Amino acid sequence: MKVLVATDKPFAKVAADGIKKIFDEAGYECVFLEKYTDQADFVKAAADVDAIIVRSDLATKEVIDNAKNLKIIVRAGAGYDNVDLAAATEKGVIVMNTPGQNSNAVAELAFGMMIYQIRNHFDGSSGTELLGKTIGIHAYGNVGKNVARIARGFGMKVYAFDPFVAKEVIENDGVEVVESVEELYKKSQFVSLHIPANDKTKKSIGTALLNLMPKNAVLVNTARKEVINEEELKQVLANRPDFCYVSDIEPGNKAELVEFEKRIFFTPKKMGAQTSEANTNAGLAAARQIIGFLNNNDTTFKVN
Repeated sequence: MKVLVATDKPFAKVAADGIKKIFDEAGYECVFLEKYTDQADFVKAAADVDAIIVRSDLATKEVIDNAKNLKIIVRAGAGYDNVDLAAATEKGVIVMNTPGQNSNAVAELAFGMMIYQIRNHFDGSSGTELLGKTIGIHAYGNVGKNVARIARGFGMKVYAFDPFVAKEVIENDGVEVVESVEELYKKSQFVSLHIPANDKTKKSIGTALLNLMPKNAVLVNTARKEVINEEELKQVLANRPDFCYVSDIEPGNKAELVEFEKRIFFTPKKMGAQTSEANTNAGLAAARQIIGFLNNNDTTFKVN
């Protein structure tokens, strides 16, 4: 069996070494394509492999169609919208993610960005604190659960909305469940977004929800930029001088938002999973999942 690890943003050395060791011990051949600059390099490298590991790399229909022996793609991370699920399914290729492996790293970054924003980008002026503030968690998966844990440590009042998670599960974490997404935004000075990007959620976060948020609101997006209605976000920033937006991915209309520079912050690249721990955890999990599927037909984390 041959495995391609295609990573424009390479795994940390300890993670790459660990991935190679796992495959070596299983008798698999493992090759790395790192820091490539042309999607065609990915297409070419995939031609004769049985499995692929990606991070934020685009596993397109072209990649999948060109990989004649391909059986499985694993996205080392939670989101998998960079993989063409329809093309994979059509060819009988299994797609998996590695849920939970990056969740603490993403949650910690969310709070790093919150503090940076409410301390006025550390410009020396007087800011505010998280203690006693309200935070709403929009989708209570692995990352949301970690956000709740950290928020309670800061002494925040925590709300959550997720119709797909049992109320008892959320309440057992000391979090108050709200009955609607509108109620979540209305009650929360901070909202932390963790919804996936799909047909129902794309551009779903706009004026209707953001204008419900109380004074000095901060929207924190460590999910996907596609869930934001960027034109409506710009309107909210223009109409509400108290509103702030921070994200670990730059919006498509970043250039139009420069006038709000004190009330916005974006990391230059998607940084949620960019810790050595998360990097290693997700990479090793991806390798083990490939072996589990190819050797034992384990489809635990299948997403298509």
